[in-house]
Amino acid sequence: MDLKDKNRWGLTRLLRSFVYAWSGLRYVLVNEQNMRIHLLIGTVIIFVSFMLDVSKLEKVILLLVIGVVFSLEVMNTAIERTIDFVTNEYHPLAKIAKDIAAAAVFVFSLIAVIIGLIILLPPLLAVFI
Repeated sequence: MDLKDKNRWGLTRLLRSFVYAWSGLRYVLVNEQNMRIHLLIGTVIIFVSFMLDVSKLEKVILLLVIGVVFSLEVMNTAIERTIDFVTNEYHPLAKIAKDIAAAAVFVFSLIAVIIGLIILLPPLLAVFI
């Protein structure tokens, strides 16, 4: 996008921004195994929440948590690719930055699992017990 485009308003610029965002999401889905795992687990969780006696609010919470995990994975990938672009050589600070970005995804994924268990475990137990 050149400088002229940055100063313009309009439908074309808006639509182009959605195309760029979709392209980034597609890249992460195609190239990042962890994102595909998150997508599979998130899809299963949403499906299970609709099969069980889960309130609308709990479904919204699950969707929000899944969305945050997806967003963190996208940001992690952006950080990793930016570091890879800046340097081809190993650098301890580059490793630390990548590890920290991955840790953000990991930490929130653990929180997501806990939230999922809090919401889904009681109705799951009710079905099987």
